Amino acid sequence: MHAAILSFGRYIPRNRIESNVIAAHWKRGTEQAEGLGILEKSVPSSDEDTFTIAWEAAKIALRNIDPQSISALFVGSESHPYAVKPTSGMLVSALGINHFCHAADLEFACKAGTTAMQIVSTMTESKQIKLGLAIGSDTAQSKPGDALEYSAAAGSAAFVIGLPTKTNSGICSIDRTLSYTTDTPDFWRNAEEKYPSHAGRFTGEPAYFHHIELTAKKILEEAILTPTDIDHVVLHMPNAKFPLQAAKKLGFTDEQLKLGFIVPRIGNTYSACSPLGLTFVLEHAKKNQKILLVSYGSGAGSDAFLFTMLRDGTPLPVGSIEKDLRHLTYAEYLQETRTLL
Repeated sequence: MHAAILSFGRYIPRNRIESNVIAAHWKRGTEQAEGLGILEKSVPSSDEDTFTIAWEAAKIALRNIDPQSISALFVGSESHPYAVKPTSGMLVSALGINHFCHAADLEFACKAGTTAMQIVSTMTESKQIKLGLAIGSDTAQSKPGDALEYSAAAGSAAFVIGLPTKTNSGICSIDRTLSYTTDTPDFWRNAEEKYPSHAGRFTGEPAYFHHIELTAKKILEEAILTPTDIDHVVLHMPNAKFPLQAAKKLGFTDEQLKLGFIVPRIGNTYSACSPLGLTFVLEHAKKNQKILLVSYGSGAGSDAFLFTMLRDGTPLPVGSIEKDLRHLTYAEYLQETRTLL
């Protein structure tokens, strides 16, 4: 029996900063921001970090599930609040989860959240555990004035994963997953540096596109499926341009990407990026529809998943990206993120 996503939650900070506000501060035209296709991005409040927003998403995921039934918790991020002190350990206590719990922090750039999903699904299918919690959460940093400032955002997605039961038949089955990994240093941050560096144009062809396209083709080949067999597609969204280009080359349509294509309004939430896209698909997809998800993490690697909806999706009670938004000036943005110029 395949593992399934039994419940999920998400959290996106209400703060936003528009790309044209960033461009205006640096006295630039809007061409660069328009090229990325990001209209605005989410910004954590000064009292929010990767741990607090992970807690928010996980509380929603656990809304109908006893926290004491969770036996594993893995959280992927590249912005853990402590260099040495696990975010996962804090979450176990803060969420009221059984302390006899497998727990660890994961890091693989923007694909650490999907790696958490792979680990938990494998543990449930092997019957080491009954239920586990996989989280992708990030409050991404960017150097002021760098191109990444238009996209680096904040958000969290959490999934309760286990085998379907009579009392919880699940939202979607995790039919298949695989990963592809290379040493492709398109994006990095040394241990003592505050902000990441990137290799500019190198980030596209040998990094993002190679990994996304090869991994997507491989999982479809193994499952004996074609792009037309897939109803919904979620690709990692470092910007709005790359996933649209990759999807077109793979033979997918804009309609197949529509539900999970959230980057124009919230930016790139790193480890939460493709998992957040998946949450929007799970709210609206119909029973028996198939979903393809391919994440990407710089350094570099991709995780691919094939899901099948077990029932019609149900919107979350909270978590809208359109509700109660607060748009910041650039000065307010610096204050909230405690960014040093």
